[in-house]
Amino acid sequence: MDRKAYIEEVMDHCKHPRNRGSLANADFCAQDANPLCGDEIKICGKVQGGRLAEIKFDGHGCAICIAASSMLTESAKGKSLKSALGIKREAVLADFGGKMSPVRTKCALLALKTLKIGICGFLGEKGVKKGKMYESL
Repeated sequence: MDRKAYIEEVMDHCKHPRNRGSLANADFCAQDANPLCGDEIKICGKVQGGRLAEIKFDGHGCAICIAASSMLTESAKGKSLKSALGIKREAVLADFGGKMSPVRTKCALLALKTLKIGICGFLGEKGVKKGKMYESL
């Protein structure tokens, strides 16, 4: 996909985010923030049969953060918890063409970090140690 197509996709997800809103009776919710730019995201999910039956995000942030949250929830919905935990940062960054500044990378990865924290909390495991995700999850 060329750069223009990436920008159009990101802007579409920013202007018309998918899976945005609250989720009643969620099995897990996690919230995190990026103090560098003020992004704050909350992700909630319902689990059925070990899969993410429903997933929603809410919060505020820059265009990249909102678009990444929208794209991630579309990708994660219906996946097993193990598969959702296995989503790699490179896959999220690929949605933006793969090249971003370090500050923008944090914006794009906030939803992924928040999702993994929520799933790990649901599973009763610690998903973050000294600020880094366990890659083995």
